[in-house]
Amino acid sequence: MLKVRTYNQISNKGLDRFPRDSYEIASELAEPDAFMLRSQKLHDIEIPEGLVAVARAGAGVNNIPVERYTEKGIVVFNTPGANANAVKELVAAGLLLASRDIFLGMNYVQSLTDISDAGEMSALLEKEKKRFAGCELYGKTLGVVGLGAIGAIVANMALDLGMEVVGYDPAISIEAAWRLSSDVKKMDSLQHLLSRSDYISLHVPAIEATRHMINAEALKGFKAGAKLLNFAREEIVDNGALVQALDGGQLAAYITDFPAPELLGRNDVLALPHIGASTAEAEENCAVMAANQLMAFLEDGSIRNSVNFPPTHMARNGGYRLTFSNENVPKVLGNVLTILADSNNNVIDLVNKSRDNIAYNIIDVEDQPSDDIIAAITAVDGVVSVRVL
Repeated sequence: MLKVRTYNQISNKGLDRFPRDSYEIASELAEPDAFMLRSQKLHDIEIPEGLVAVARAGAGVNNIPVERYTEKGIVVFNTPGANANAVKELVAAGLLLASRDIFLGMNYVQSLTDISDAGEMSALLEKEKKRFAGCELYGKTLGVVGLGAIGAIVANMALDLGMEVVGYDPAISIEAAWRLSSDVKKMDSLQHLLSRSDYISLHVPAIEATRHMINAEALKGFKAGAKLLNFAREEIVDNGALVQALDGGQLAAYITDFPAPELLGRNDVLALPHIGASTAEAEENCAVMAANQLMAFLEDGSIRNSVNFPPTHMARNGGYRLTFSNENVPKVLGNVLTILADSNNNVIDLVNKSRDNIAYNIIDVEDQPSDDIIAAITAVDGVVSVRVL
């Protein structure tokens, strides 16, 4: 029986993917094989002895000590793209809120509680509506920074709205490139994109290289009167520099899903309570994707959408399957194969992949490996973890 310990409220659509005759799923489980979570911070949670995988129902993994888990051979999964449509639709709302003074206009209407005559209200609104005039998105230029699962569909959506779209992503994947319309103009630098965009939408992960990507220097390169949207991660924007750019008129507005005290009380900031992925559909999609990835790994050793291990898959070819992770150094796989050969256990098929400092292997053999063989493989210098499936 495989055990999955859950944290947070996980959609039942995801939890129901696990067959109950072979999985135990609960929030209070001793000795779990895997964790499944949303926003729970794991940095201070003790790592159980038998833990082999963690699946986050969401894209960001800031709440997971990925490096520490990698050192123990624990695979960390996320669900890129599962909440993409939810974020895309909120970005569409953000663009509209940034271009038309919808928010202040609605607040003004709600403030007219002392007027009881409909005719008087209509006349007043007709007189005052020019205060809330805005501009259309059609024909304006949107710069999309980061063209992954979310950035690509945001770019395509903006094209459908009649916007010109420019994009920048030095590390765009082939899969993302296929999703992206050929009408999106690729920029060769962030500075080039910023200088020609009326709106900028951020869709990059929060990593060291993107921390305060939008800083004082970058803001100086913005087109005068540009509007910035951040539905990616708080750390990407230097809020201190942003406030100075707003005060100085270089930036016209900031629409963000990440409120901060220094951003409150400003008419040029629209801050939402981190609701980019907060739709029933997105939560279901993330949970289903996370569950499927966990089952594929726990049952077959397959890895897809891991943030710390290489994507790895091998079809079952009969026999018995073992997997192991190791430090990405020479001779480890050779030493393991020697142990199998010395035990007269024929290798049917194998796959070996690496990512940064970690390597991962799936090996199908004819005979079931004995406990002594598994102990010998575990003892090989550089081997981090071993599983028999």
